[in-house]
This record gives sequence, C-alpha cells and structure tokens, in this order.
Amino acid sequence: MWSLLLGILLLGGALAPGYVLSYDMVWVPDLALTAEAWGTGSALPRAVPSDAVVAVLDEIVPGALLQKVVLLGSLVVAGAGASALVDGASVAVRLVAASLMVWNPFVVERLVIGHWPVLLGYAVLPWVLVVCRRWSPQSRVWPPGSLPVLLVGGSLSASTGVATGVAALAGGWRRGRTGSNLVLVAMVVAANSPWLVAGLLHSADATSASQAARLFATSDEGLLPGPLAAITLGGIWNAEVVPGTRLGFLAVVGLVLMAALAAFGWAAHRRTPIKGASSLVVCWVVGVGVAVVSWAAPDAIGWLAATLPGGGLLRDGARLLALAAPLTVVLVARGAEALLALAPDRATRVLVAGLLTATPVALLPDAALGSAGRLQAVHYPSVLSDVRAAVQAAPAGDVVVLPFASYRAPEWNGRHKVLDPLPRFLGRAAVINDVLYVDGMPLPGEDPRAASVAEALSRPTAGSRAAALGELGVSVVVSERLPGLASPAVAGRTTFDQGDFLVVEIEQDVRVDAEPSSWVAAMGVAWTVWLALLVSGTSARAVMLFRKNRNTAQ
Repeated sequence: MWSLLLGILLLGGALAPGYVLSYDMVWVPDLALTAEAWGTGSALPRAVPSDAVVAVLDEIVPGALLQKVVLLGSLVVAGAGASALVDGASVAVRLVAASLMVWNPFVVERLVIGHWPVLLGYAVLPWVLVVCRRWSPQSRVWPPGSLPVLLVGGSLSASTGVATGVAALAGGWRRGRTGSNLVLVAMVVAANSPWLVAGLLHSADATSASQAARLFATSDEGLLPGPLAAITLGGIWNAEVVPGTRLGFLAVVGLVLMAALAAFGWAAHRRTPIKGASSLVVCWVVGVGVAVVSWAAPDAIGWLAATLPGGGLLRDGARLLALAAPLTVVLVARGAEALLALAPDRATRVLVAGLLTATPVALLPDAALGSAGRLQAVHYPSVLSDVRAAVQAAPAGDVVVLPFASYRAPEWNGRHKVLDPLPRFLGRAAVINDVLYVDGMPLPGEDPRAASVAEALSRPTAGSRAAALGELGVSVVVSERLPGLASPAVAGRTTFDQGDFLVVEIEQDVRVDAEPSSWVAAMGVAWTVWLALLVSGTSARAVMLFRKNRNTAQ
C-alpha cells in the first residue's frame, strides 16, 4: 500500500486520462505490429521486444490505460521487491526500503526521459534476487516457477535484459551445480532472444559513433561529480531531465545521509550477515563500475561502441545503475534498523522511523506530482485520426513523416520534447530519421534506409524526390507544418490537406521488398523460444499456486 501511495504521488497528473509523452516515451492508441517491432526492419532493434509486446497488449487493454498500469505497476512492484529484500525486518524498516526504491534520482530521471522498459526491468531486479535467494541447493525444482516470468518481464529492451541477466546469474549461480547453472544460462538467453537475434541480424550496422560515448557518459549533477552522483543513483547524461534539487545542497545532504546509513548497515551486516549479500555486491559493482568507467574513460567506451557490434549498450553509463539499487536499499534499510534500535522508547522509534521513511521524498521534493508537472497526460489532436485514415488508405509501402527529424515539441503536449509520435500513431511501418542532436552536436544514425531517405529528400525537384522515395519502398508522405521548419515538397496525389497536415500518395512505382526469408525464420525461432519460456514459467507458477492452495485447503 505504501508503494502504491508513493507511486501515485510521484506520477501525479500522469495518471489522468490521456497519454504521457516525454522524450523517448511514446504511447499511442493502437501500436502496429510492424517489421521494426518484430526485429526484421532496417533500424537497430532498440524497441525489441517492447514494441511487439505493447502492440499485442493494446489490442486487449486500451493504450492509455496500459501505459498507466505499466508506469504505476513498475513503481509498486519495485517498492514491494525492496520490502521483500529485507523480509523479516520490522514494518518500519520495510517502509524505508520501499521509499528509497521508489523515490530516487534513477527512477525520476528515467521516468522523465521516458525509459519505461528500464523502469520495468528495475522493478523486476529485486524480485529476481529474492527468488534466487530463496532457492536452496537441496530443492528438487530448479528454476523456481516465477523466475522465467521475471526474466521475460525484465528483458523488454537490450539494456534491461543485460541488467536482469546479471542479477539472475549473480543470484542463481550455484557452485558445483553444473546442470542448474546451464538451465539458468539457457533461461537468460531465451528471455533475451528477440533482441539478441535481431541484433545479430543487424550486426553490420550495430556499431555507433565513438564521440557518442562522451555525450552519453555518466554526468556530474550540481555539486556531485559523476561517481558520487552514481552512488546516489543519479548521473544521467541528459541535464534536461535532472530534478532541480539534484543541483543544489539537498543532493549533498542526501549523499551524506545515504553514506551514513549504508555504513551503519554494513556494520550490522558484519554482525548479522545479509541474505544473498554476495549477489547484491556483484550487482552493485557492475552497475556502479560501468557508470564510473563511462565518466572516467568515455573514450574507451566509445572505442568499444565503434568497434564491437552492440558495444553501444554501455554508452549510456548510468542506465545500468539499476543494478546498484538493491544493495543500496538493503544497506540503508539495515542502517535504519540499527539506528532505530538505539531509540530509548517506542515514541522516539516511531518518530525516527517516520522521518527516515519520508527522507527520500524530502530530499527530492520536485519529483512529486509528475516531476512538478513535467509529466502530464494529454490527448492527441482529433485531426490525427483523419491523417491516420488517409495513410491507411494509401497503397502498399511505408510512410515518411516530414520534417524528417526525430523529435518534436508539440504545443498540445505543453511544448515538452518527445520523440515524434506521428510515425507510431499512423499504424503503418515508417522510416524514421535516427540522427540525434545532443548539445547541438549531430550523432550519425545507424539505419541505412533512413540515410537513403534523407538523401532522396535532398533531390532538387519534387518529382525526383518522389521517384527516389518510391524506389525505397515509401508510398505515402505526411508533412506537418511547423513554425521555422520547412519540408521539401514531394510530387504525388494529395489525399488530405487540413490544418497543419498534408498527406501525399506517391504515384510513381513503389518498390516494396519483403523482409529476407532468413531473417523472418531466425526471428520466428527467437520469438518462439521467448514465448515458450513465458508460457512454461507461467504454467509452472500456476501449478505451484494450485498445489499450495489445495494443500492449504486440506
């Protein structure tokens, strides 16, 4: 219940009717199952398998409601997981753990930047560690029935899959249990198979510009240099999403209090060992280690990203800090327990417990109510439904949205920056410009087809642009009239022209190529393995619960 209340307070207006659109967080009423969602498109599979999962689920649950369930559910599950990590402790200690797990810079910054799969993976991490900790070598059943489901839920993107895999291996590896360890590794691979296989298919394009590592490295936050920001679960590269209180004295106070309580907690651990301490330490070292290396040696990360396909997973140095949260939360909670033990009477204990529980909120007050109003649910303009209908009626082929830029700041979204939602809203495969601008510096994209579209749009005449786009498989172009941004004209038949939107069907021959059959087959195998793990885990869990309830009834 406490985690639910914290989640409601943290999200605020984001829980109102409508959609929350912030940076990379783009939810639409009906996300299409396109080749990009399946992992067979031309772009790197950054949204595999998350887009496919959402596209299936929003056929059952409306997209706006599904988004709120995911956001609030992630916070509630994370808080409950923190409480489970300190099971056996008093209610006060469990509340302190839940407060810190839900209300910290990592959660707030990733929420504003729109990394909802990261938050879902973050919520799963403590439960993975708890499930693995509760299993003993004497148990007949391995893995525990809930572990496959947790692994799938924690692997909806590449970086979260890596973090969840590290936690599972750190918590579930058993010395001398070769068979169990092989099963564990197989499950981790199966849970990550969609993006792993899609990444292998795109390996020729899976390197990134080396200079990006400096731009995405763990950053200083106000008075805290990068390593200290990381220890307090902050340090995201994008200064625009950092809460204002992280830039002032409160951040220093938070660091001192966290360090003091963690020191108390470590001293308590020396007297009474923490359950699963080694796995918690491994996760913390990996999470903080990557963050600190990206701050201290970004060129090394850049070389890795430019040389090794998939190395770019490490360029966002602070993203893996999710791994550091479980140990941090446990040590702070144990420290709070030690501090409460010094209280002379019950009234003092209650007062101190209340203060410690409220401390994360007090140190980060501008995170409340949707980061002080930055996260608000909005409604898509009604005209977009007409634009979608015109696009759906166009001949076979993909859509391109102009201006050919990745981000927008729509007036109807409060001028908040967001990845252009129109390509997802239109319900058709789209070619999206993946060139990013960070601090005014352009970072080259990785999708060769997007680069070809950009070249086609640079042709001198509307007719030549249309012909070049048709050769690339584009059959319809949507132009949004934005102040200060011009869009090149494309020849064709106008099917919609109202307000700020123009839809043009390309009348030249459109070359529509099917995805390579080998890619389709490879991804078919990957999705089958992924789904088999989910179904087997769900079934095993259901059987366990049925047997438990039957035994209880008897």
